[in-house]
Amino acid sequence: MLASQAGEALGLCLIEPQWTGSDEFDPRQRVWMLQALRPFRQRLVNRGLPFLVWSDAALEALTRIHAVWPFDTLVSHEETGPGWSWTRDKAIAAWCAARSVRWQEFAQTGVVRRLKDRRGWAARWEARMTEPQQAAPVRYRSPSIALPEDWIHRTRQALAIEAPDADLSRQSTDLVSGEAAASQRLERFLKADAQGYRSKLSSPLTAAEHCSRLSAHLAFGTVSMRTVYQTARVAMGQTGDAALRRDLASFASRLRWHCHFMQKLEDEPAIEFRNFMRACDGLRDGDESGSGRPLDAAARVRLEAWQAGMTGYPMVDACMRSLNATGWLNFRMRAMLVSFAAYHLWLHWRAPGLHLARQFLDFEPGIHWSQMQMQSGTTGINTLRIYSPAKQAADQDPAGEFIRHWIPEWGTRAYPAPIVNEREALERAKAVMYGLRKQQQTRAEADQIQQRHGSRRSGLPSSQSRSGPRRTRPAEKPLVQGSKAEGAPAQSPSAQSPLQGELF
Repeated sequence: MLASQAGEALGLCLIEPQWTGSDEFDPRQRVWMLQALRPFRQRLVNRGLPFLVWSDAALEALTRIHAVWPFDTLVSHEETGPGWSWTRDKAIAAWCAARSVRWQEFAQTGVVRRLKDRRGWAARWEARMTEPQQAAPVRYRSPSIALPEDWIHRTRQALAIEAPDADLSRQSTDLVSGEAAASQRLERFLKADAQGYRSKLSSPLTAAEHCSRLSAHLAFGTVSMRTVYQTARVAMGQTGDAALRRDLASFASRLRWHCHFMQKLEDEPAIEFRNFMRACDGLRDGDESGSGRPLDAAARVRLEAWQAGMTGYPMVDACMRSLNATGWLNFRMRAMLVSFAAYHLWLHWRAPGLHLARQFLDFEPGIHWSQMQMQSGTTGINTLRIYSPAKQAADQDPAGEFIRHWIPEWGTRAYPAPIVNEREALERAKAVMYGLRKQQQTRAEADQIQQRHGSRRSGLPSSQSRSGPRRTRPAEKPLVQGSKAEGAPAQSPSAQSPLQGELF
């Protein structure tokens, strides 16, 4: 809207080398972005807004444009992104200040920039999500200069980028990029697929149909959080089906969780690289913080087997192979993959997290790194959730349909034996983690983390059970998902906080 009111305006989208060269990047993420960008760009051009798409670093691109067309205002969305984006934004701020360019950023999620206290966060989220939406501008004013041929050539080159190994046609028809596809998917979900959402989002057999599948659209901005939330609320008010209304209410509440976890990275960017609770530094293989140690040869073997879906645990391997092939996996199975890497394989969350970031078409840094730590037990304020792969298979894939689809060699000599002894691995993990949580210094640090990041003041669902003790108590027993461990409060799937794909 601000661009349409300016005397002249020019659109710019950058495919930054910091992104494509990062450890989180996969070519199919760029394919998804470009498939959405091409029709979007054309609509803006038709409304009088020239729109450049460059494979370039932000400062270099802005400097090149400013030298030819000395703009005085820069408009963008706020981004809660990975570390390289924070460094870039600081450099852009300095660049703008040096040239008297006004940089105005607009919020696109419920994340609050420069938040000092979590109290009142949920009310602010609700207020932002219920603000009236503005109609798209009908017309823009193009720059008075003729765009240099080099600018047009760069745009053609960037838009022509494809990746032969990132063919999105391998994925389900629900994973189609673009604003039109997002709108169609949202409508279909709210009118039909949301029926049974709460009970069907945990199994990989039913989640693909009954989750919204909007996570990639939200991550890349082809639909806004405000649009999804407001449309869901309207659908809740219009339906006469009480069960569907409850499903939609559950979905709407998870949209708040989406932003709640992003807020953690916004408030503490270092959690992308180091543990929330520093008392956990150096515990696991691959944790190089503090007195930690890099991955040795044995740990590397475990990591690579997990990445390839060759651990000898069928449910784990089927989920990993499915994710590697399609770019999407439902929440509970994502949580199981992380839990298995953390507790069974005793791997620090950073290396597994980078692999998952590359596989997730809906990779959202704030949710991703917060949840990698939560499911690995390094936040200090959440119950240790240890998933039993066998119990998850029995609960979520009782006939073995999902496993057989992704592991055709299951039951033959071609399928590997278990890479670790589960009983021995879990006894070791529990001894270390619960021994650590009994220490007074650790409990004090957990209280500080809760004060800064906990949801109790945000208006979101509490991080304590309805009947159990506060989850930071070190005396608690682990919750083994799928079966109730001694002393652990039972939890339904809807009571668990989301691992990125849970909402979608």
